[in-house]
Amino acid sequence: MKLMIVDDERDVELLYRQRFRRELRDGTLDFVFAFSAEEALEKLRMLSPLDVVLILSDINMPGMTGLDLLRSVKSDFPQLKVCMVTAYNDEHNYQTAMTYGADDYFTKPIDFEKLKKDVLTI
Repeated sequence: MKLMIVDDERDVELLYRQRFRRELRDGTLDFVFAFSAEEALEKLRMLSPLDVVLILSDINMPGMTGLDLLRSVKSDFPQLKVCMVTAYNDEHNYQTAMTYGADDYFTKPIDFEKLKKDVLTI
């Protein structure tokens, strides 16, 4: 299963690779990283056939936000599951994410055990 992680902070790549090292090693998961919403959309359009099944996207990023990305992905790639990740647990972002079709919503620091359970049941 291929997941796309979208976050403007590049150090998240190491964090996700550490937390999912067993799943990466045994081939259960594979990651694609994008460091902006724009880059994520470019990568999604280039993948053929589309093999990403889930996107984990930060909300607050410069330029196009994660919420903008969510709306675009749900419009252009409705089969993809999109989970939002944010350091700010505010009701407005949560409601907006749900309205735009988010499949789940995580606050930082991420509970990686819950995330693993959710991801591996897709």
